[in-house]
Amino acid sequence: MLIMPSRRQFLGGLGGAMALGAGTGAYAFGVEPRFRLVVTPYSPVLPNWTPGLALRVAVLADFHVGEPYMPLERVSEIVEVTNALKPDLVLMLGDYPAGPGIAWREVPLPDFAKVVEGLKAPLGTYSILGNHDWWEDPVAQANRRGPVEARRALEARGIPVLENDAIRLVKDGRPFWVTGIADQQPFHLVGDWSNPGDVPGTLAKVTDDAPVILMVHEPDAFPKVPARVAVTLAGHTHGGQIRVLGYSPVIPSRYGRRYAYGHIVEKDRHLIISGGLGLSRVPIRIGVPPEIVLLDLGSSTPHMA
Repeated sequence: MLIMPSRRQFLGGLGGAMALGAGTGAYAFGVEPRFRLVVTPYSPVLPNWTPGLALRVAVLADFHVGEPYMPLERVSEIVEVTNALKPDLVLMLGDYPAGPGIAWREVPLPDFAKVVEGLKAPLGTYSILGNHDWWEDPVAQANRRGPVEARRALEARGIPVLENDAIRLVKDGRPFWVTGIADQQPFHLVGDWSNPGDVPGTLAKVTDDAPVILMVHEPDAFPKVPARVAVTLAGHTHGGQIRVLGYSPVIPSRYGRRYAYGHIVEKDRHLIISGGLGLSRVPIRIGVPPEIVLLDLGSSTPHMA
């Protein structure tokens, strides 16, 4: 028998649904993006990794600095939490300024760089650029060349920016390479879809068989990455910013949800995509809180975050 709800039951249910929706909206707009910060650990078993090379890497992606969602106080908190993890190496994956509609008040990039200069790791901090580092620089867009303001600000604080470049580092007598490609979408706003991200040219600068860590901003570069690379690190997608039961409705990638978030293995090649720290396009995060990615590479007993 079909039992129809009474008017009181119907109104009570409607009120409950509205309250739930309002609560979810308040959380998505006001809580998760501004006050949550998680550490997401990975301990992948990588091919082409040197036995005995134990490396702890903190990965920071997509700050999108600007008020109210990523003020300098929030950046300072991220730096403090990262330092407490005691990484050997810190890697930053681009998109330092916020885009339109997110920042109610801009934060100068030199001020941001001064704060992230406080990141502490024995092997240093290295970075790459993202699309917003180009898109939010009108001079670079007009001239169709850099260096962009973000690069100048970071390098002024001693943080190298790798654009199709490689650097050889050594941990406990065992070498490895940190490499980074230039952003793949720098001139989208002026209708130029040129792709300066050069994977082959970058890897050509690797001069021995030591393991390679590759930084890319957009994960769409991954199909071009050869098995020579031990692990590729990417940001850009923010995990979709809305992620429910492992499903992200919208991903800014020509591959759709193939490269949405997390640890992806294709043909024994490893890709780890960070959910990022800030916001882009819409001021919402739900189901994918701001995160610091923590990699324990080559360690049989990874540290607990």
